[in-house]
Amino acid sequence: MTTTRGTAIVNLDIEGPTISRHLYGHFAEHLGACIYGGFYVGEDSEIPHEGGIRLDVVEALRALEIPNLRWPGGCFADEYHWKDGIGPKESRPRMVNTHWGDVEENNHFGTHEFLALCELLGAEPYISGNVGSGTVQEMSEWVEYLTRDGDSPMVRLRKANGRDEPWRVRFWGIGNETWGCGGNMRAEYYADLARQYATYCRDHGDNTLYRIASGASDNDLAWTETLMKQISCPGCEFTPKNFFQALSLHYYTMAGTWEAKGSATEFDTETYYRTLAAARRIDRIITGHSTVMDLYDPLRTVGLVLDEWGTWWDVEPGTNPGFLFQQNTLRDALVAGVHFDIFHKHAGRLVMANIAQTVNVLQAMILTDGDRLVRTPTYHVFEMNKGHQDATSLPVHLKLAAGGSHALPDGKELDTLSVSASTKDGALLISLSNLDADAPAEVTLDLRGGSVGTPTARLLTADRPQVFNSPQHPDAVAPRPWDEGLRTDPDRPGLLTVTLPAHSFATVRAPIAG
Repeated sequence: MTTTRGTAIVNLDIEGPTISRHLYGHFAEHLGACIYGGFYVGEDSEIPHEGGIRLDVVEALRALEIPNLRWPGGCFADEYHWKDGIGPKESRPRMVNTHWGDVEENNHFGTHEFLALCELLGAEPYISGNVGSGTVQEMSEWVEYLTRDGDSPMVRLRKANGRDEPWRVRFWGIGNETWGCGGNMRAEYYADLARQYATYCRDHGDNTLYRIASGASDNDLAWTETLMKQISCPGCEFTPKNFFQALSLHYYTMAGTWEAKGSATEFDTETYYRTLAAARRIDRIITGHSTVMDLYDPLRTVGLVLDEWGTWWDVEPGTNPGFLFQQNTLRDALVAGVHFDIFHKHAGRLVMANIAQTVNVLQAMILTDGDRLVRTPTYHVFEMNKGHQDATSLPVHLKLAAGGSHALPDGKELDTLSVSASTKDGALLISLSNLDADAPAEVTLDLRGGSVGTPTARLLTADRPQVFNSPQHPDAVAPRPWDEGLRTDPDRPGLLTVTLPAHSFATVRAPIAG
């Protein structure tokens, strides 16, 4: 077994773009047990709650400093009519959630409950509007209902439902996956709708909307270009038209096909490597969309929003296939670590990202079982990385002396080391992933352009990549101090060596001196 050896040159005095805290955003859809049983247990529950909202879930997410929460979907957003989710709960009409499990939705968790949840979390709301089956008037009135002060028909309706003051809601999605479950539209058709909806989603008072157009799936660059053509032209020197301020993008990581995605917990080594290779593909995808956007918006005034990302596996045996419940292993945590390194690299264009999803669905932060709560391995990556939020990114140049790649069956190579760095509040934070399934790695951090104080490290790993947390073993994968994995060179104070076990994620933090 050969130890991978490499040097990561980190320039402390060369500042990159700010890593928006919104790259650490989350996503909650009316899907499976994400809302009901996850975030919301109802006002009659014996589980501690506030207005039906689970307080243990709130406490766990507040520890992540969750910046935003996207709701109500996803595919559900384009069959959701917001007026069905306001007013007395006993009077709210029921509906069938045809996208996810064909189950009845009682609309007890609606607009007021969502905004109360965001207030408890200290997170900004991100609302996905209904373009697929809704109307321009419906979405325009939702914006007015939430954000307008004074007197108007929607303001009077809001006050009648118990809320006098408007909320601040900046982030609005103009539909979701309009190329698929949101209407199966052509890019050209949706582009016209996006302009129309954006026109009537108005700023009220000082609540300035950040309108996010429904963008591409994976590497559909033509969809992105079609939307960019609505607001600018190639090489134009003027500022893009202000119809929408960002485009969305969706990308899921899987090792198999949509029809056979594979097990979340039972996988071999080659499947593990295929998964990490698929995760790294997001770098090329973001680069492609950014390049198209640069042609029409060279000053990067329009944001790119990856508002659905994460691993997607076959549901756990015995569960409703429409509920998308999957376990969450160390492999999933490493996918998250790699994604964040790539997000930091693209922070000049990528302004928001939302993992799918927050509770009990897909690559969740939290799994609930009755009154029990489990923090997943992915949760811990978010927690270990939260110091990157709103930090200044630093360029990192990784040079390998030995190893550092794995040959894939298709002839391509997977880089097995990933590193990113940032500074904030006088501290340096470096994230490192060793994706090698079997071999350790030794990374020398060559810190240039400044000096640092005594470093500390934390490590996330387990005996095997297949290990996950459960109510019976909630800390099977949990971070621990890793100062034993740090080594300094007294003759060269700018050098710091970090030893990473196989399949591990680590963070190194140090104060910046003087």
